[in-house]
Amino acid sequence: MDKSDLKISLKEKLGYASGDFASNLFWQTFMYFLPIFYTDVFGLPTAAAGLMFGITRIWDAVNDPLMGMLADRTSSRWGRFRPYLLWMAIPFGVIGVLAFTTPDFNTSGKIVYAYVTYTLMMMVYTAINIPYSALMGVLSPNSAERTSVSSIRFAFAYAAGLFITAFNNYFVEIFGKDNDARGYQYTISLYAVIAVVAFLIAFLSTKERVEPTIEKRTAVSKDLKDLLTNGPWLILLATGIFTIFYVSIRNGAIAYYFKYFVETKKWELNIFNLNLKIGLASSFMVIGTVAGIIGTVLVKKFSDITGKKKGYLILMALSSVFTVLFYFLKPTQICLMFVFQVLISFFMSPTAALVWAMYADTADYSEWKNGTRATGLVFSASTMAQKFGWSLAGVITMWLLASFGYQANQIQTSESITGIKLLISIIPAIGSILCSLVILFYTIDEKMVKSIQDSLEFKRKKTE
Repeated sequence: MDKSDLKISLKEKLGYASGDFASNLFWQTFMYFLPIFYTDVFGLPTAAAGLMFGITRIWDAVNDPLMGMLADRTSSRWGRFRPYLLWMAIPFGVIGVLAFTTPDFNTSGKIVYAYVTYTLMMMVYTAINIPYSALMGVLSPNSAERTSVSSIRFAFAYAAGLFITAFNNYFVEIFGKDNDARGYQYTISLYAVIAVVAFLIAFLSTKERVEPTIEKRTAVSKDLKDLLTNGPWLILLATGIFTIFYVSIRNGAIAYYFKYFVETKKWELNIFNLNLKIGLASSFMVIGTVAGIIGTVLVKKFSDITGKKKGYLILMALSSVFTVLFYFLKPTQICLMFVFQVLISFFMSPTAALVWAMYADTADYSEWKNGTRATGLVFSASTMAQKFGWSLAGVITMWLLASFGYQANQIQTSESITGIKLLISIIPAIGSILCSLVILFYTIDEKMVKSIQDSLEFKRKKTE
């Protein structure tokens, strides 16, 4: 059987994707709710939260290549990358709960506690998610199959986002009973149990099939040199930083936007004589997530027509236009807010699936060019880019709020409202525009991918 044509069963694709559902139960919570949790529930000063995001996330980003190299050098009966799903699942859940626990400390004690628990959370996130991401690159040598896996994976990621945005505020309210700190702790405990089970499903459902063409240890210095001379990888690194800059700032601003800017906080619907009050912020997040899932499911067919690079460029450019336009909405234009959210999410969300599929192609490119394969190190770029972009976004979000005079749980000034509007529109759009420009320099097209795969398959047959 020609391994380059190897098909992955739907069962295995779904099993693999469950790992991203687990990951995004926490990642989406970080994106949408962590800033407002730290400022309005935990009680951190806004500027202090921004400084913490900057310091801890930079350190965490540096960890990512180290974890990638460690995973590449792991040898076990389960493979290189799969065992980390088994080993790190429970620590991931436990530390996640601790990160969303509010201790009865003074401000200084809370700052120390936040630094420690948040740093540990990001380290364990790295330890499980870099091997998980790299696993996609060794499920099959077939690029089209990896794109299919990536699209299903991100549909599951957005499904987790749908779950979080639909139910997080509800769970906090129900579990907390007017105590948001307790509500968050119990809510995250629920997420932790689900995440542990989902990671174990991913471990049990998958198989590593792609081995390096030459099985040998390489020096760390050579791996790093190969990585830093991998031009397409460098392009994706920059793209990833700007993408997460966009996503982190805009999603983190939603809770502030609806709490302090929009004049109506809840939809009031009368159905069968029942008066239902539905939170606008949650509805806004949910409808965006649904649109993102639909876009991600369709992205495989779209990329088959346009190619991954061109498809990414088109989607990102459209996202930028509607994000900029969002700044000009008035607090009463709720319907337009939702229309723009659908369009932005439909165009923006599928770009993540395309980028992750391109990361797998750059791993093949590195092996083809240099003769050695460092899949874990290549995929660590994705999370490293996320951490750098997230670090920059976290600092900008908190410090911009502080500079515009934001005060938690108070009526905001016109200046602070302007800051919140910028955070959901113009500022993230800077990131998406930069993504559109950077991806123009990406050089791997579908013809080149096919040539590389044929060459690598020929080498693998010679070593069998």
